[in-house]
Amino acid sequence: MDEGSKIASADSIVLTGLGHVLGAPCDPRLFLRVRKNRKFMGLQDDLAVVAAGHALKSAGLADTALGERTGLYLAVGYIPFEHTDLDSLMEGSLSNGNLSMELFSTTGYNAINPLLTFRCLSNMPAFHISVNFDVQGPYFVTYPGIGQFYQALEQARAVLTAGEVDIALVGAVAAQRNFLVEHHHARLQPPVSAEVLADVAGCLVLETESHARERDATVRGRLLRHDLAYQPFNPFEHQPEFHEQFDGGELPHGELGPASLAVGLSLNPSGVLRHEAQTRDGFRVASQWELV
Repeated sequence: MDEGSKIASADSIVLTGLGHVLGAPCDPRLFLRVRKNRKFMGLQDDLAVVAAGHALKSAGLADTALGERTGLYLAVGYIPFEHTDLDSLMEGSLSNGNLSMELFSTTGYNAINPLLTFRCLSNMPAFHISVNFDVQGPYFVTYPGIGQFYQALEQARAVLTAGEVDIALVGAVAAQRNFLVEHHHARLQPPVSAEVLADVAGCLVLETESHARERDATVRGRLLRHDLAYQPFNPFEHQPEFHEQFDGGELPHGELGPASLAVGLSLNPSGVLRHEAQTRDGFRVASQWELV
């Protein structure tokens, strides 16, 4: 972890592309290289692919074969699942009102769409981004909040600074308007209303300034500072309160999960943006960006 790290000015990390999606549904077909893969895509996959597509277009990379020198660093929100699918699974798994593991693994499992698991897995958005945009370099997938997004951002910053990749896609996606995610937030203390949850994705294209200059890319911003810290806590005794703040920028009302910073940068085209958050799982994160 990197606490209080200032980005070196000699070859700073610059932002060359931004993209976001706020709300569902969204149609990813414009960005699909293999149309038959559409049947494997859930809402979180749709959101992630569209946000990445917009970010690459913004960076002037829409028609570029990205290949092995591009990495993907992605934070994915809580696993989505609908009530009707859970009901079908449960009804097929009961024997005299009790859960039967034999029925669960046979009748119950076969009662739901066999493609459903592909649409819920946390690593599937990364797969669909990589296969549709030819991202063949290193990747990092984490879960489920803004603290983990900062970990993805730190991974991207480290490999760019080390020269291991030329381009880093740093993204976040959260499909939150579904039964399972809404149920989870309702159990928090204090509870989070389903009305403030959003289906959302955001994506940043990061490069070193020297590489952006080499390909004559438009620099849209600079990462000036990036702070990441973790404080262990006993979840049986207390839970840290969630707090998030943007200074110098606007963000839609509601909880955007891991995508809040990426969306905030995408919505604010200029100025100095400061973001900080304290998360329910013990992270304290902050960053400062100069958008141009």
